[in-house]
Amino acid sequence: MADKLRVIPLGGLGEIGKNMMVFELGEDLIIVDVGLMFPEEEMLGVDLVIPDISYVANRIKKLRGIIITHGHEDHTGALPYILPQLCLPKGKSPPIYCTRLTHGLVSVKLQEHGLHKDADLRLIQAGESVRLGKFQVEFVRVTHSIPDSAGLAIRTPIGNIFHTGDFKLDHTPIMGEPT
Repeated sequence: MADKLRVIPLGGLGEIGKNMMVFELGEDLIIVDVGLMFPEEEMLGVDLVIPDISYVANRIKKLRGIIITHGHEDHTGALPYILPQLCLPKGKSPPIYCTRLTHGLVSVKLQEHGLHKDADLRLIQAGESVRLGKFQVEFVRVTHSIPDSAGLAIRTPIGNIFHTGDFKLDHTPIMGEPT
């Protein structure tokens, strides 16, 4: 029987924030974004809300990498809270792929939580791609309210996905070319 491509939102659908999407194909799994959400006013005593990652934690041997589309908190903010739960066999951190500005923001965030020495942060530029198991992921430059944002062209043996991340149509962006 052929593998099925599963697209599993762990947050970010029907809500503002907590963006996290899992793509799973056979024995390979990737995560796109690891965002947090700020609590509603009635959630007294709660500082932030993070995605439930039990689906990934139960399949940790399949995890090939984490990809971050841009540096906003709703796409990066949960990383220091979930990364310790996502250690691969032998205690290694999964590789985390992001563009330059996002890399800098994530590095600072991980330093603040004492996780930067163990993190496997990998810099990638728009137009470059990375193979993660059966997934070939190309970073595609998009304009957004934060520079260095990326959409993702995710190619698999059974079909392709374009994950936009956040973007805006801006015909005169301050940095870079229009989307």
